[in-house]
Amino acid sequence: MARRLFAGAWLRKPYYGQGRLSYMRMKYLFFSWLGVFIGSWIIYVQYSSYTELCRGYDCKKIICDKYKTGVIDGSACSSLCTRQTLYFGKCLSTKPNNQMYLGAWGNLQGVIKCQMEEIAHIDLRTELEPRKETILFDKPTRGTTVQKFKEMVYGLFKEKLGEQGNLPELVNLILSVADGNKDGRVSLPEAKSAWALLQLNEFLLMVILQDKEHTPKLLGFCGDLYVMEKVEYTSLFGISLPWVIELFLPSGFRRSIDQWFTPSWPRKAKIAIGLLEFVEDIFHGPYGNFLMCETSAKNLGYNDKYDLKMVDMRKIVPEMNLKELIKDRHCESDLDCVYGSDCRTVCDQSKMKCTTDIIQPNLAKVCQLLKDYLLRGAPLEIHEELEKQLYSCIALKVSANQMEMEHSLILNNLKTLLWKKISHTNDS
Repeated sequence: MARRLFAGAWLRKPYYGQGRLSYMRMKYLFFSWLGVFIGSWIIYVQYSSYTELCRGYDCKKIICDKYKTGVIDGSACSSLCTRQTLYFGKCLSTKPNNQMYLGAWGNLQGVIKCQMEEIAHIDLRTELEPRKETILFDKPTRGTTVQKFKEMVYGLFKEKLGEQGNLPELVNLILSVADGNKDGRVSLPEAKSAWALLQLNEFLLMVILQDKEHTPKLLGFCGDLYVMEKVEYTSLFGISLPWVIELFLPSGFRRSIDQWFTPSWPRKAKIAIGLLEFVEDIFHGPYGNFLMCETSAKNLGYNDKYDLKMVDMRKIVPEMNLKELIKDRHCESDLDCVYGSDCRTVCDQSKMKCTTDIIQPNLAKVCQLLKDYLLRGAPLEIHEELEKQLYSCIALKVSANQMEMEHSLILNNLKTLLWKKISHTNDS
């Protein structure tokens, strides 16, 4: 009897082992299949996103077709379309209608930006540069004189920047930029390119601030495609992660990673001084006040000497232009009165309309961005004073009495505090 039980147990053991082996095999196959499925899905989504966002071939074809038929002209047209010395490199686009690429132009390294399609509506939450023409490059028309073109440009500036005595100087500056081949005259194709580019706030700002240290240089243009100076480091923080990883990272952990990869504190202080100087450049400058409607670390960069350089200025808009776009907009709360992500006004509940009074000045938004950036690793002897000044800066309101005086005082105090601490170091 015992012998039969022992023999039965011995006979059943292989079946148990085979069942466990089969279970492990199925588990392995399931997870292998799941891994392949997830990997394939990620590759498909990434490819789909890339083909949607990166349309450099289409951009070049549209621009070069217009150039070869004589519709447009500019300083970069020949290199892009005929001599093939201006190349599209790595795709940096984040929106399908705003194409952005690293580019090589002979020995120059730059960033190529191209507008792909018209925007038929104005959405104050997302689009900051609505096109006004239904057909691109339709103005000025054949037969337009240089004087008439100057009047068109003057009228556009008056609408965007307000009535200012020095607008004729800016018009002449635009005409000198529009003369791409530097033959002393602006042809109709060059004028069409200039008019299309003037609808873009970033191009206008680059021309206005072309002599300022923190503004990327305009290298050339063709139609509404333009090439600007490449910035070595394209974020205040020193790391850029693939979008797939970004998708699953908690925001708090992402901020911690950002802080780990920042430059040393004296270098951060130098970058911050550059940002404060840029705020000075656009605050009631020679052609009015410009508003930063998306104050993001991704729009700010720096070179190998740790001088701040703006990476993306498309969301910096003339104050007069913003007020015209947002006034009388229907609203139910203050949340309906937001332009971009950072330009906010108040909803007048009695009229259910947005007012035109901007709540926060650029300086307050910049200080909010710099708070964690500068306080982390700050020398102990200035930490308390720096924190105090930054919070005073963040509290600054446009509606405050003597705002301009307080704005200048806070900005100068911050620059002085930072500069005194780094002026004796190699980073200065």
